[in-house]
Amino acid sequence: MALPEKDAIIFHPIGLIRSPFDSLEGMPIQPSGAKDVEGRIELHGALEEGLQDLEGFSHIILLYHFHKNEGYKLKLIPFMDNEERGVFSTRAPRRPNMIGMSTVELIRIEGNILHIKGVDVLDGSPLIDIKPYVKKFDAVPADRFGWLEKNADKSEILKSDERFVED
Repeated sequence: MALPEKDAIIFHPIGLIRSPFDSLEGMPIQPSGAKDVEGRIELHGALEEGLQDLEGFSHIILLYHFHKNEGYKLKLIPFMDNEERGVFSTRAPRRPNMIGMSTVELIRIEGNILHIKGVDVLDGSPLIDIKPYVKKFDAVPADRFGWLEKNADKSEILKSDERFVED
């Protein structure tokens, strides 16, 4: 299924995310399942100046493109459940715009290379944006977690499988 291109928004990658995961199968499904996995971001050199002051943050939010997925499903069975759910109540990669988000630890910055930890992203994923993680902004108090209430702890042990490979 494809969305109409009439109102297309075009993003250009600002770099690549490098990780030890060269296959979708067997990857951690959330950063909580990749706590000790190190990777790096190779930011386009022309954007290096934009990294000023980022080293003062312990964690960063990565927005990236699920570049190995094609098409989307509005209803699917997510990794942490056996029941069909609406895509927008999941973090499944088969989304209309295939945008992923991960909060990772920032270890250090060397020029245009950011060394990170807790990466759950496929190697070579195009990076769309980087944002600093700020506890007061990003860790909002919440009291409802929908169907994930009973399943969120599974993110630490479950790995990716074939369920989101193109049909």
